[in-house]
Amino acid sequence: MSGPYPSTEGNAVPNVDTTDLGDTLADLAHTHPGIDLIRDGIRLLAHDRHNLHTTQVLIAMLAGSPDSTDVLGAIGQLVARLTNPDTNPCLRTLPLDQQKEAERHGWLTSHALTDPDLRDPAANANAALD
Repeated sequence: MSGPYPSTEGNAVPNVDTTDLGDTLADLAHTHPGIDLIRDGIRLLAHDRHNLHTTQVLIAMLAGSPDSTDVLGAIGQLVARLTNPDTNPCLRTLPLDQQKEAERHGWLTSHALTDPDLRDPAANANAALD
């Protein structure tokens, strides 16, 4: 054993199926092919064996980039795009006040998910690995 935590049999990477992450991935199943691809990517990242460098890069790319060029930032930007009638034509069928309210909340989501302070815990996790 290399640390204070017990290793799994043969030092295998444990399956996520019986964890909160596994439950969340199951709940997201079959909503849209794009979400299924995201789920598959998360499952792959969770089950793959990583070294320290790759782990640090993944943490930064998921939620630790100071300029929001990470998956969390991309999700925020996607929400803003989906709630904007200029980039999502289906919203144009709604009354104008409803369009504007959806767009405002999408912008707020993007703003929140691209906030540099949101990345501090992931950046601190990365620093702890150095």
